[in-house]
Amino acid sequence: MAVAKKRIWGWMAFDWASQPFYTLGLTFIFGPYFAVVATEYFFSTGMSESAADAQAQWVWSAGQTVAGLLIAFTAPFLGAFADNSGRKMPWIAFFSVVYVVTTFMLWGLTPDGSSLILVLVMFYVGFFAAESALNFVNAILPSLGNDKEVGRISGSGAAFGYWGGVTSLFIMLLLFAENDQGVTPLGNAPLFGLDPEAREGTRFVGPFIAIWYVIFIIPFFMFVRDDPKAARKSTKLGAVWGELMETLRSVFHRKSLLNFLVGSMFYRDALNALYAFGGVYAALVLDWQTIQIGVFGIIAAIAAAITTWLSGLADARYGPKPVIRASVWVLILVSVVIVGMSRESIFGIPFAEGSGIPDIIFYICGVCIGGAGGAVYASSRSMMVRHTHPDRPAEAFGLFALTGKATAFLAPALITLFTIMTGSNQLGFLPVIFLFLIGLLLLRWVNKDGDRAEWSAS
Repeated sequence: MAVAKKRIWGWMAFDWASQPFYTLGLTFIFGPYFAVVATEYFFSTGMSESAADAQAQWVWSAGQTVAGLLIAFTAPFLGAFADNSGRKMPWIAFFSVVYVVTTFMLWGLTPDGSSLILVLVMFYVGFFAAESALNFVNAILPSLGNDKEVGRISGSGAAFGYWGGVTSLFIMLLLFAENDQGVTPLGNAPLFGLDPEAREGTRFVGPFIAIWYVIFIIPFFMFVRDDPKAARKSTKLGAVWGELMETLRSVFHRKSLLNFLVGSMFYRDALNALYAFGGVYAALVLDWQTIQIGVFGIIAAIAAAITTWLSGLADARYGPKPVIRASVWVLILVSVVIVGMSRESIFGIPFAEGSGIPDIIFYICGVCIGGAGGAVYASSRSMMVRHTHPDRPAEAFGLFALTGKATAFLAPALITLFTIMTGSNQLGFLPVIFLFLIGLLLLRWVNKDGDRAEWSAS
């Protein structure tokens, strides 16, 4: 029993170790900083301010699109290869090294934007490595307990990760991230003599993410091992490809799995867009500075940690499907607010000049995005376990990654298209609402208990 608990805690350590990439990197610190640097760089080339804003958002979304497509097309094959070899840990170790190296290099984004594209590439190579490692880590989840236990473990692991995000964000904001006056909220210059004029405090987010991961991934590699009893099959590329194709063909005969994969493809794509563009929206539409966005991130991450843990308990009692549906509805309402609000008005109703109401509303949106998004993530992972063949977990979660990333270009591309067409960052978010609604509709045909019973009977 003690060994099993250590394995669970070791598995949960991955969420704690990797979450700062998403909290600090993708959403609240590096993403908005990149948007500001990119906007100023494009503005300096002669673009208008609005055109520079749109171009910055386009470049960011283009990077996300390319990385998402690479993840989509490699994840199922890598998963099938890992299942055939019976080994996941070497893949996790390899992607961990790539992750650490590339996140450390985010330090290179100087305020003049001279290394803009290089650092963008490094960020999304790190994103590819983080997501690829996560796929193999998720494939370990089915072996940690039964269906009810898995729902609780998935929710607890995700919540633990969000607390890691909150902790790392507190540290970055209080000790490193400088405001326009060159000081942190404590009124001090960034730690270690980092130069606020060169934005070194904010740029330290890259090395910080890398160092955090190196320290806190240790329990994972200490307590989690590949199953020595796992069946080992041929790892020849032809054999692996053949089994993968057979699995893909079988998906079309499994109604519940097919609707879940396609439905989650849409609502997860929309959720990822909210995460990726939330900080950018705050910087470009509400004119928030790094410190304000960081406070927003802390509030959202705390909400995510609490709500995700509660959703894990609800998942264990009612199953993952009701949790997913309720959470998606919350995210739809938030998206509607984002589309209808600017610094000056909401749904055409003007705010008083200098009003703090739009800030308060967006803070509330952050709570909802964090809470509902965390619940969707944990319960979708739990639902996938209910559709997973016990002998092919890495391949199954590779398919989960495929559908989560195969249309990763869709939300960013549609946001880019709508932003260009309307010339508005707010209206650029309209496609997110449509994607959530499509995903919600397809959930109607998903069996709340999955289809694992079919595997037991066969």
